[in-house]
Amino acid sequence: RSRTFRTNRMELQKIPNGHHYTDLSPEKIILEDGCVHLHMQIVAKKTRREPVFSFILLASSDSVESFEGKTTFGMSVFNLSNAIMGSGILGLAYGMSNTGIILFVILLTFIAILSGYSIHLLLKSAGVVGIRAYEQLGFRAFGSPGKVVAACIIAMHNIGAMSSYLFIVKYELPLVIQAFLGLTRNTGEWYLNGNYLIMVVSVSVILPLALMRQLGYLGYTSGFSLSCMVFFLISVIYKKFVIPCPFEDNTTGGPLGAMLDLMNASVGHHGGHLVDARGNKPLSESRGVSQTAYTIPILAFAFVCHPEVLPIYTELRKPTKKRMQTIANISIGAMYIMYLLTAVFGYLTFYSRVESELLHTYSRVDPLDTLILCVRLAVLVAVTLTVPVVLFPIRRAVVQLLFPDKPFHWARHCGIAVCLLFIVNLLVIFVPNIRDIFGLIGATSAPSLIFILPGIFYIRIVPEEQEPMKSRNKIQAAAFAALGFVFMVMSLSFIIADWITGESRSGGGH
Repeated sequence: RSRTFRTNRMELQKIPNGHHYTDLSPEKIILEDGCVHLHMQIVAKKTRREPVFSFILLASSDSVESFEGKTTFGMSVFNLSNAIMGSGILGLAYGMSNTGIILFVILLTFIAILSGYSIHLLLKSAGVVGIRAYEQLGFRAFGSPGKVVAACIIAMHNIGAMSSYLFIVKYELPLVIQAFLGLTRNTGEWYLNGNYLIMVVSVSVILPLALMRQLGYLGYTSGFSLSCMVFFLISVIYKKFVIPCPFEDNTTGGPLGAMLDLMNASVGHHGGHLVDARGNKPLSESRGVSQTAYTIPILAFAFVCHPEVLPIYTELRKPTKKRMQTIANISIGAMYIMYLLTAVFGYLTFYSRVESELLHTYSRVDPLDTLILCVRLAVLVAVTLTVPVVLFPIRRAVVQLLFPDKPFHWARHCGIAVCLLFIVNLLVIFVPNIRDIFGLIGATSAPSLIFILPGIFYIRIVPEEQEPMKSRNKIQAAAFAALGFVFMVMSLSFIIADWITGESRSGGGH
């Protein structure tokens, strides 16, 4: 079976099998939905007037769904930025207090550059074979085992992220409501019960957004989510100039102190904002292990967005590799600036007294500060609106594994979303230690998605006739994958050390 890609005056011919590929960037293109193993062979023939492309499409048994990308450049930036942004931004000031400003800036800059390079490898591999699905790149590189491994890593990683976000809603939203109502203790009403609240939020907010057919439609909610985090950043900068240093702790004893103790106990025991947004093990407060060493793998995962890159690329209007790379660079750059400003101004406000969750440090100045309460609510809105964006790649992975030959169907599309939300809600409600399990999974999946898989996909997919194994690009890709193994070993070592010593780790991650 073949599908026609329509461009101005395009000529369709059969050509012999070859190894020369190029990226396709027509004015109007009908794309696969990423759910098919699609091989493209394209040869450009120059005439006096204009280039003419000749190609054949060799499709496997997977069915192809015609789809014309309609998502604008700006909406794509919003979606990818929202995928990068995590609640771990609340712990970056604490991370800076452990590393110092200079080392923190160097590490964050280095990781941002590596993340952009990682996306470059993904897009280059996708452009070579005309595939825009992470799982199908795995199939192209290693056959069916590669497809299964890629799909499972994406699913487990993003389920961990969804669980982390809903943990935040479960334990923070009741406290915010309680503070707005001026209550010093939980009086037992249903709207102060975190389990009820996450079900209400899941059904009323997350599920309707998750039922959208295309990820591009979430660009508006992603933009609003980012606006909430910009409000958080502005508040952090403002507070730097109004809070005296050293600040006075106004929460010792009394009802206000009791309320803050409740907030800290909730987050300390159950995760809350301290749960890394990608399921990774947060920073350590232990003095037995170098806190600087703990900061390195956390920052290494600060720009995780790779499961969302190819779906966004698929839905992009006028898709080209250069255009998608520009979207990735802008998104990473914007998040880099937001991360850096938050860390710097949060750290300069409290210095060594900054806590592992920045907003809790502000609460020690005034637990009922209206601005900080509004910021906490804005952060909750932001992480809630990120859940649907994270859910899309999981559903795509499930379709790739279980329904590769099936065309799009609304019942399947909606059913998978409902099942995923149901499973995640059950985990968050009934398995209080699930974040430790996903911490282990996140320490494995995050370096795989960022470093290891893009590197080995590039080595396996780009033909040797185009780039020999000893070429500089492939050597760099191999070194990049090896760096991912180093980060994985570091993260797993820290988590195992936590389990052996039985010490509680807290801090900000992603």
